[in-house]
Amino acid sequence: MGMTTDQAASVLRRLGLADDNPRVREVAGGDTSQAFLIRAGGSSVFIKCEAPARSGLLSAEADGLGALARTGTVRVPAVLGHAGFEVGQGSWLALEALDLQPRSRSVDQRLGTQLAALHRHRGEAFGWHCDNYLGPAPQSNTSVSSWSEFFHRHRLAPQIERLRRACRQRNLEDLTQALLDSWMTLSADHHPEPSLLHGDLWAGNASALPDGTPVIYDPAVHYGDRECDLAMANLFGGYAADFFDAYQRAWPLPDGWQQRRDFYQLYHLLNHANLFGGGYLASVENRMRALIGRT
Repeated sequence: MGMTTDQAASVLRRLGLADDNPRVREVAGGDTSQAFLIRAGGSSVFIKCEAPARSGLLSAEADGLGALARTGTVRVPAVLGHAGFEVGQGSWLALEALDLQPRSRSVDQRLGTQLAALHRHRGEAFGWHCDNYLGPAPQSNTSVSSWSEFFHRHRLAPQIERLRRACRQRNLEDLTQALLDSWMTLSADHHPEPSLLHGDLWAGNASALPDGTPVIYDPAVHYGDRECDLAMANLFGGYAADFFDAYQRAWPLPDGWQQRRDFYQLYHLLNHANLFGGGYLASVENRMRALIGRT
């Protein structure tokens, strides 16, 4: 759906930036939402829009960005407002418009240090106060005190079940229980504190401001094992080695993180297989077999 001038003017009024003739330009807004840059007078606002059936995506994003911002550790776009259009026309999320630039090695180094500071913000249990989304996919965040149980019940198991229903492949059914048993065995002696996570920290969700300040966005926030953010950052590449080195200097990872990383990456591979199919299906099966073979 597009955004009309009247809708843009309505959003601006809600934000206290009245302008009856704003300029609206569609821009890239990620994999799920339509996005627009609204210019009114000397102000610019970044707007993401969703259809009525997907309005929860924007509520979750606003909630996650707010949680990250309150830590004062890593720069995120400020949430300016979130509401619905007229009945049946979907909803919008207004964010500050930032001049985002590609990251340099020095930016990645700063981001690694800042991410470690973010992760020192702790919760009482693993999960979040509400369910949210990993991209467009639902993400269960029911609080659990045990990390191994949380990752089993609310990360691996739901994604595997979704894929089994969609593909109806017997080999996935045969692998599932062995994979989950392997995770429980590997994680039995791993007891991390619940750290505040971005939750979807692939390289496309991090940029820089012109002054070199790192910026992260499009989160899937929850309290989890801090190694998960680093596992996702490592999965598809795009971060300089300086990022990981800076994190390790700020807060070294415990022994065994490489083995756990492969399970944490599987969660994201499963999500991609459920969303996009194709070659991700083979990647998931190969990763599952490799992980089962280790224990």
